[in-house]
Amino acid sequence: MADSDVVRVIHPTLSKAARLIREVPDFPEPGVLFRDISPLLADGEALSTVVTALGDGHEFDVVAGVEARGFLVGAAVAQAYGTGVVGLRKPGKLPEVADRIDYALEYGTASLELAADTISAGQRVLVVDDVLATGGTLNAACELLGRAGAKVSAAAVVLELTALGGRDRVLGADVHALLAV
Repeated sequence: MADSDVVRVIHPTLSKAARLIREVPDFPEPGVLFRDISPLLADGEALSTVVTALGDGHEFDVVAGVEARGFLVGAAVAQAYGTGVVGLRKPGKLPEVADRIDYALEYGTASLELAADTISAGQRVLVVDDVLATGGTLNAACELLGRAGAKVSAAAVVLELTALGGRDRVLGADVHALLAV
């Protein structure tokens, strides 16, 4: 691994968590180096540290976790901070949809849906996801919540892939990454 590929610890308590991120070459397609946080999620101490750090310093009434790993960390953050959690889902998973947004990904297009009766106008929302890559998903999540009348307090991610410039594409939200590569 080249020096530029080393995971930088942005939040001071996350050295162990950073060491648990696994690199998977050629996934989901040839030439892509996938950063897998599954080993980090499986380690209780590392997960606890990540959960605390994701919510640290943010004022929020509810957490919005982005499908699918954002659900895992988002629910844990909500539990740790005593709030509710809302899942931003892929199409076809919700019985009643308040709104839907379509957006571009680095590998194609995707959509997110917000369940009916989950977000109130004026609620402060912490958006949580696992990885910030090109910023399409995180920006779509923030836009979807804004259209529902929520105030996005911040968008917090476990890992940011800085070379892809995703942070610059997330409009209207402060982006906080715990780790970066």
